[in-house]
Amino acid sequence: MSTKIEKLMSTNCVTATLQDNVYELAVKMKQHDIGFIPIVEGKKLIGVVTDRDLVVRGYAEKHQGSEAVETVMTPAPVTITPDTSADDAAELMAEHQIRRLAVVQDEELVGVIAIGDLAVRDKFANEAEAALSAISEQDHSNQLH
Repeated sequence: MSTKIEKLMSTNCVTATLQDNVYELAVKMKQHDIGFIPIVEGKKLIGVVTDRDLVVRGYAEKHQGSEAVETVMTPAPVTITPDTSADDAAELMAEHQIRRLAVVQDEELVGVIAIGDLAVRDKFANEAEAALSAISEQDHSNQLH
């Protein structure tokens, strides 16, 4: 039986709100050395922003730092619950080509799980490796097109 995500997830999450702008998100990512920020209204998860979102949807589209978070945010992101298994989380990451998942309970953000969180556990290394391999293959495929 696979370990539940609640035992592996980070619960001390850096978050932002719709009142933040693109520049503020970039600063938070730099200050905390992270590449993923959940966007919340109160405790309710409403979206996520990755460092790649900032580049592709923000700066590459010539949006300024004062641009609203909504411009670069992924609304209604793929999420899991704390009782999701590590196996299922790894499968979702591979299926959706993502490296991080927000963990929600009753629509409220309770944590974040990253592919690295799965990889550091010896017994989950195979699941994490499979997910990362699938993501990397997709990334490489996208670069060729």
